[in-house]
Amino acid sequence: MEYGEKKTCNNGGGGEISKTLLRRYVQFLKLERGLSENTLEAYTEDLRKYLDFLSADGKDFRAVGESDLQQFMAVLADVGIQPRSVARIMSGVRSFYRFLFVEKEIVQDPTELLESPKIGRRLPEVLTVGEIDAMIAAIDLSTAEGHRNRAILEMLYSCGLRVSELCGLKLSDLFLDEGFIKVEGKGGKERLVPISKRAVKELELWFVDRNQISIKPGSEDYLFLSLRRGTPLSRITVFYWVKELAAAAGITKNISPHTFRHSFATHLLTGGANLRAIQAMLGHECISTTEIYTHVDRSRLREEILSHHPRNIRDDFSK
Repeated sequence: MEYGEKKTCNNGGGGEISKTLLRRYVQFLKLERGLSENTLEAYTEDLRKYLDFLSADGKDFRAVGESDLQQFMAVLADVGIQPRSVARIMSGVRSFYRFLFVEKEIVQDPTELLESPKIGRRLPEVLTVGEIDAMIAAIDLSTAEGHRNRAILEMLYSCGLRVSELCGLKLSDLFLDEGFIKVEGKGGKERLVPISKRAVKELELWFVDRNQISIKPGSEDYLFLSLRRGTPLSRITVFYWVKELAAAAGITKNISPHTFRHSFATHLLTGGANLRAIQAMLGHECISTTEIYTHVDRSRLREEILSHHPRNIRDDFSK
C-alpha cells in the first residue's frame, strides 16, 4: 500500500488531513529531503501521533500556536519518551508545517521559533578489536550460514556500513580487483568505500556457498541472501543475529550492527586517519556528525589518564 493510499489522519474539528494532502506531503519529503522509505514511514507515523494529540483537544492543525506545540512536547515527555525521540518527532512536525507554509496551506509557520528539547551528546558504544575478533571466532563454520555470517561481520567492520547498506549491496556493486565497493547511502547518495583483503577473502568463501542456493527471480544480484528463502537478508534478521552472536562471544555491551560502524570510525581515528576521509567513507553529509568520534577518542584518553597517570594512582605514600 502506498503512502497516499493510507487511511486519512483524523484531526477532528474540521482539521482532518486528506489523502490528497498527505500524498502531497510525502512527495514533498521525497523531493526536498530525499528520504528513504523507512524514514518516510517514521515521519508519517510521528505526524499521526501529533494529529491524534490535536484531535483529542478538538484543534485544527492549521490553526495551532507555539504553545500548542510546547504542550505536545510536554505530553510526550510525561509519557516517558526520551528527549532524543521527542526531538525526532518534532523534526517531523517542523517538516510538516514547512510543507504547509510552502504550499500556502497556512500563512505562518508555528514551529519557526520553537526550541527543540536539549538532548546532549550521547557517545556511541564501541567494540575493541579483540571483541570483534571474538565475535568472528564465535561463528560456527560448520553451519550452512557460517561463511556468509563471517563475511557480513567483516563487511560491517571493514567498510563501516549501515545495516540497510549491507542488505542492499549487490554483486554489481563489488569491484574486488580494484579494492573497493560502491555503496548507496541515505537519500540514494552513492559513495566508494575501500574493502580490506580479509573482507575480500571472506566474501570469496561465501561465494562458494552462495552458488549452491536456489535464488528467487529478482534477487540474483543481491550479495547476502537467506539460504532458506533465496531472497535478500532483512535488517531485522541481521540485527537479531548480531545480538545472539555477541551473547555467544561473552560480550555484555548493548550492541547492534551499527556498533561495527562506530567501531570502524573510532579505530580509524585512533590510528591517525583524517576526519574528512572518515566522513567520506561513512557517507556523512555534515562533518559535525563525524566529529562525535573525536569525543569518543577524548573520552577514552581521559580514562587512560585517570587510570595510569602517577598523579591519579594512589600509592602507599598517600595513605
